[in-house]
Amino acid sequence: MRKKIIAFLFLVCSTSIFAQVGGESTYRFLNLISSPRQAALGGKVLTNIDYDVTSALYNPATINVEMDNQLAVNYSSYLGGISYGTAAYAYTWDRRVQTFHAGITYINYGSFDGYDEFGNATGSFSGNEAALSFGYAMQIGYSDFYLGASAKIITSKLEQYNSIGVALDAGLVYINEDIEFNAALVVRNFGTQITTYADLQEKLPFEVALGLSQKLEFVPLRWHITFENLQIWPIAEPNPARAITDLDGNQTQEKVGFLKNVIRHTILGAELFPDKGFNIRIGYNFRRAEELRIVDQRNFSGISFGIGLKLNNMRFSYSHARYTSASNASFFGLQINLQ
Repeated sequence: MRKKIIAFLFLVCSTSIFAQVGGESTYRFLNLISSPRQAALGGKVLTNIDYDVTSALYNPATINVEMDNQLAVNYSSYLGGISYGTAAYAYTWDRRVQTFHAGITYINYGSFDGYDEFGNATGSFSGNEAALSFGYAMQIGYSDFYLGASAKIITSKLEQYNSIGVALDAGLVYINEDIEFNAALVVRNFGTQITTYADLQEKLPFEVALGLSQKLEFVPLRWHITFENLQIWPIAEPNPARAITDLDGNQTQEKVGFLKNVIRHTILGAELFPDKGFNIRIGYNFRRAEELRIVDQRNFSGISFGIGLKLNNMRFSYSHARYTSASNASFFGLQINLQ
């Protein structure tokens, strides 16, 4: 139980385990990883324009006809026994109207023992949050640009407190089929609380992200690079544990320069055999690695990897993300072609 309470507090402050932008907004679960494929590629991928119906949960501009009648369900047993999952479905109305998308993100913090300020038991309580989204994308004229948007209805219950909110995601994608290069710009979680927890209006976890990817010509590999949280600069803060103390007891704090800030906005990923029935995926999240790194100890924080397997009309996905020596997360996913 103690571990679950610690994990709950840690998650509320930083849903994606990104310490420097945690605690500044509510509904942090909106920035959770949406699928095992995304998790394996570092946590945030904006440029997968293919069958993967869950990619539209993070970038609605990726909604396309290949997602037609695809149903995906994903689940993760998260840190401290917290569980969360996502589901998505897309339907193509016709060639003219194109494709509509619906999705849900849900998190359950589990059950906790409650106590008052005097240490008296008050009974158990729970917490959970969910967001239901509806999205659509369209081509801009006859260009190589595609614009998408999704509207989200958000509900949150934490002990006796409840909140409802609304948010909008918008994305722009550029597709160059000649060199198999994609670029995307996404603005996420632009919205507000309709009802607050305790008459205190809080911000939503607004984010701006830029993504690039390309499939190599002679190697069956697609690389991805994402620049996340571009609305915050600088994003890095000195770590007090890395302060240097001289013989006189004077402390010199860690210096975080321009390059370190750029790196901490960066996520790298690569998918081997992206167009085949079996995929191998690997990613590296620089900010996760730096902020969860233990001084003078190698714990491989920031690394993630996974696989994808297609069997007839079903696709199975699995990923494993490394956070710290004590905390890692696995993600399972199933996508079914209902056609």
